Amino acid sequence: MDADAIIIGAGACGLMCAVQAGYLGKRVIILEKADKPGAKILISGGGRCNYTNLLASDEQFISNNKHFSKSAFTQWTVADTIGFFETYGITGKEKTLGQLFPDGKNAKDIVEVFTSLCTDFGQQIIFNAEVAAIEETPDGFTINYEKGGKTRVLKAPKLVVATGGLPIPKMGATDFALRFARKHGLHIIETAPALVPLTITGKDEDWYAQLSGNTVFCEVSNDRISFEENILFTHWGLSGPAILQISSYWRKSEVFNIDLLPGRDITGLIDEERKQNGKSLLSTLFNRLYSRKFTEAMAKFLPIEKQVASLTKADSELIYKTIHLFKVKPAGDKGYDKAEVMRGGIDTAELSSKTLECKRMPNVYFGGECVDVTGWLGGYNFQWAWASGFVIAQNL
Repeated sequence: MDADAIIIGAGACGLMCAVQAGYLGKRVIILEKADKPGAKILISGGGRCNYTNLLASDEQFISNNKHFSKSAFTQWTVADTIGFFETYGITGKEKTLGQLFPDGKNAKDIVEVFTSLCTDFGQQIIFNAEVAAIEETPDGFTINYEKGGKTRVLKAPKLVVATGGLPIPKMGATDFALRFARKHGLHIIETAPALVPLTITGKDEDWYAQLSGNTVFCEVSNDRISFEENILFTHWGLSGPAILQISSYWRKSEVFNIDLLPGRDITGLIDEERKQNGKSLLSTLFNRLYSRKFTEAMAKFLPIEKQVASLTKADSELIYKTIHLFKVKPAGDKGYDKAEVMRGGIDTAELSSKTLECKRMPNVYFGGECVDVTGWLGGYNFQWAWASGFVIAQNL
């Protein structure tokens, strides 16, 4: 045997698994298709890396089995993540909504923690390694991989598949884990882009395009969930944190609601304006609430150049519905090229929640994004990656 385990994928889950295995005196070899480790870590948060979230629990994750991640998050907590990185000189700085970024450091420093520890523990990372075949043998697994035009072979008693999901194929994302799982008869929950911008076509396409670059703080909701954060208008539709969040819960042809003035009542504000100066225009009030460009764009739907004293009951109802119940029916999303994560993946029913070992394939473990556990925007998916990597390492 060449190692105690072979890990396929040097992303967040694979790297954490290798390091935690090292703490336990286990030797692993990581096979990585790219020429460097942690590709998605390096681009996360614009290179700053939002590496966990202070609010993370199993409640912020989408899965066919919403309880599946509880065991992993009990074994490896947010406090464990914070403590782990602090040990190696990375302290967290909270930005918004519990998001933790390295204080004075960046994503490269996060990756450096893992690569340095892998070196210290003698864990080998083989880059530019394309797995060609995996054969199960009586004493484990034989992995054939291509590197430098040659086929090479590794043997180990245990196998970890941590190859991530489908987003950002230009960075080397593949469906390796899904193909491997299907080949062995495992059930796959339907996959789709998640945390992804949404596109608008049709009669309102130009209206959204003219607002490109404008942001508005909103509450975005459907009948399952709601998020209060900024939305960003783009020349092809909508993006921004609130839209990325709701996209994970959106299904094609569905309509969702945007409250353009959360926590405030536009009717009450108009009444106050009418008392103070009934001759002022609705646009004057709107310009205090939104950008001038957004106010001008609302002329498509509302009588913004009408004096507030002249607004009829019908006008008031229209204004209320438009501001607090703005309906959006996206045409689609921007796909895996722009998605931050993948929704769906290997059915959690195929795995032990305590060990992440595959029930049908003993000594094979799946972790990270390829599993049907998808977190919210804001460091949640990294917390799942660290936790799943830790759990697998304990059981190698």
